[in-house]
Amino acid sequence: MTMQSVVRRRRALAAAGAVSAGLLVLSACDKPTPIATITVGTSSVHSEATCGGEGDALKTADLAGCLKDKGIESIKVDPDDTVRFGVDPEIADNGWTILMNGQPLTDSSKKTYRTVPGSVFFNAQYGASGDSTLVSIKEGEKDVTGLWSFKLEKDS
Repeated sequence: MTMQSVVRRRRALAAAGAVSAGLLVLSACDKPTPIATITVGTSSVHSEATCGGEGDALKTADLAGCLKDKGIESIKVDPDDTVRFGVDPEIADNGWTILMNGQPLTDSSKKTYRTVPGSVFFNAQYGASGDSTLVSIKEGEKDVTGLWSFKLEKDS
């Protein structure tokens, strides 16, 4: 064997090893859940699913726990502003509903974008109390397959 063939063989083995290691790392990664985003003016927050988001139906008992989840993203909302909700197409394809403090605020939609006046989230008529509101995006029309939660804080 010549010195050139030994060098070529080592390079080929190193390249094959790198490709194998890369595939192993990729197969170990979990696929991220789809993203939901809330935008108010020039500020935005987004999140992967608080619960679910992987296509399987969630149990009712799990949903109650998800709505109490701590550490969710928050955003300030002036009641005069418009709150914009955006979801990945994967969520929209299954239908999604905006929940306010766990209760449906909107009908189910298959659009990727919706708007709601900011005043709604702090209006007692709609079940609001105080200066903050838990808003969730519920994926699924019959079975709930994902929940994305955000905290809206009054900015007046």
